[in-house]
Amino acid sequence: MEATRQCNVHEAKTHLTRILEQAVTGEEALIPKAEPGAKIVPLPPSVKRAGRGSLQGQIHIKDGFDDLPDDMTDVFGAR
Repeated sequence: MEATRQCNVHEAKTHLTRILEQAVTGEEALIPKAEPGAKIVPLPPSVKRAGRGSLQGQIHIKDGFDDLPDDMTDVFGAR
């Protein structure tokens, strides 16, 4: 694994576009102006979610899934 690249504030201001492009490819940059400084890191990949109903036909719920045994219905007063 590569060491985190360090650049001073002047270099970061001058080459910000290049530093951001490198972050997209997974590289990190540390800008140590003062403690603790700043770190430019790539964002984690976003989760792509499918629309509602995208699992239709792929999930099957058996008949009686939500039926409780007789003794459980008495406990919860479902009768």
